[in-house]
Amino acid sequence: MNEFGKRGNNANLNDSIGLTNLGNVFWNLSPAELVEDTIISGQGVLTETGAIAVETGEFTGRSPKDRFVVFDEKTENSVWWGDVNIKFSEEKFDALYNRMKAYLSEKDMYVRDAYACADDAHRLNIRVVTEYSWSNMFCYNMFLRPTDAEIETFNPEWHIVCVPGFKADPAIDGTRQHNFAILNFTKKMILIGGTGYTGEMKKGIFSVLNYLLPHEKNVLSMHCSANIGKDDDTAIFFGLSGTGKTTLSSDPNRQLIGDDEHGWSDNTVFNFEGGCYAKTIDLSREKEPQIFDAIKFGAILENIGFVEGTSTPDYMDGSITENTRVSYPINFIENTVNPSIGSTPKNIFFLTADAFGVLPPISLLTKEQAMYHFMSGYTAKVAGTEMGITEPTTTFSACFGKAFLPLHPAKYAKLLGEKLEGTDIKVWLINTGWTGGSYGVGSRMKLSYTRQMITAALEGKLNDVAFDTLPVFDLAIPTSCEGVPAEILNPRGTWADKNAYDETANNLAGQFVKNFEQYASETSADILAAAPKVKQTV
Repeated sequence: MNEFGKRGNNANLNDSIGLTNLGNVFWNLSPAELVEDTIISGQGVLTETGAIAVETGEFTGRSPKDRFVVFDEKTENSVWWGDVNIKFSEEKFDALYNRMKAYLSEKDMYVRDAYACADDAHRLNIRVVTEYSWSNMFCYNMFLRPTDAEIETFNPEWHIVCVPGFKADPAIDGTRQHNFAILNFTKKMILIGGTGYTGEMKKGIFSVLNYLLPHEKNVLSMHCSANIGKDDDTAIFFGLSGTGKTTLSSDPNRQLIGDDEHGWSDNTVFNFEGGCYAKTIDLSREKEPQIFDAIKFGAILENIGFVEGTSTPDYMDGSITENTRVSYPINFIENTVNPSIGSTPKNIFFLTADAFGVLPPISLLTKEQAMYHFMSGYTAKVAGTEMGITEPTTTFSACFGKAFLPLHPAKYAKLLGEKLEGTDIKVWLINTGWTGGSYGVGSRMKLSYTRQMITAALEGKLNDVAFDTLPVFDLAIPTSCEGVPAEILNPRGTWADKNAYDETANNLAGQFVKNFEQYASETSADILAAAPKVKQTV
């Protein structure tokens, strides 16, 4: 075990969050020291790549049903209560934390000072207290890293206490089961217990920023990737899993601002994070060279398998979970912006993998349509992506990140509309899914075509082409795009059976409308008018 860390005073933990009677407390250890402690404790192994591999235990992903928000005077009338933000009482929070403190008595702990938001105007200082060394190293990778001088005078605004070994008792603690992640906006604390999945810390802070920035600073928080071109033209990419967000934002001709979480202020787009948390299932250098080459010393692999008898990661092995992951500092990726800040975006892309083959490969949205599709957050899952899915299934996730929204989706959409108002910012809907028919009949849109369309949009090559209108969804479709066959631009024309297309389009439109019913009461009339027009069948 390492010597006591040089930076930090244990009295700080007692004064700020009441943690006393701990064992050794290790402050701001280096990645090398944390790797050493992880190996010595038997909780991780060094792989052939130099990255350390750990297993997160019972939970290999987030547990949305066990994410709570403390219901108090601050949050009562501001939080969007329901199945995303589940109420937890102040009294239960305090009692649970007291039991966690008792569990931690005489235990060694790791402390990390870090911050979120690359734009100093919105910086959020965070102190993370973790039971495990590799949990602490994850925070080093994923959050922004203060300088040594900044650490000497570091003043945390929020605390995370992450204790995977502590299991709640639902009968006593008011949780659903033994794992939990609880946000307390008044005490500015996140308690995590019963789960070793590191993503709970990352998404906990994302949820905090999704409350603070729009609610208190009029900054739009976004679940998206972002890059910037040589002419200082920022682009934003929204998209749920499987839509190509990481792939399409990785462009050798543009610098990466960040791959997952950003804020849009009056004049900047800025990364919340200092690292990347990428999926590794089926990873290869051919598919994702930047991610593959970032898996080196300092990276943390989670729940992967190995080539038998070796320390070589087997990225095809999903025996522990399909949600295998790697975290690493963003500077492990070449061609990134430092600091991770761009200008106001010129182009915004909503990515969807439409397995029904209805939506165009590219279409230009009006401001109202942009707000509607932003709140809808549509994609589709196909057979084999999840247990029990045997045919294409619609998926809607508000603002492309419903699980992390403390506020009503209309709040974020309103902010988006305000930022688009009176500007020439273009919002594009990109279908990376099926063409020529639904899944099983048509084929997946070629990645090369999608890249050509996005490049054409970024370079302004679609500004002067003619546009057609797609019925039902009322989408503006370019009639030509350099490097892309004109016949694929209008989806109806790619179907052999036009009647089948019309019926499928009408059915999908109906699902959009039905999904949006839950938001209608809080949504303005102009957004509601941008909904697809379902044709009544006799």
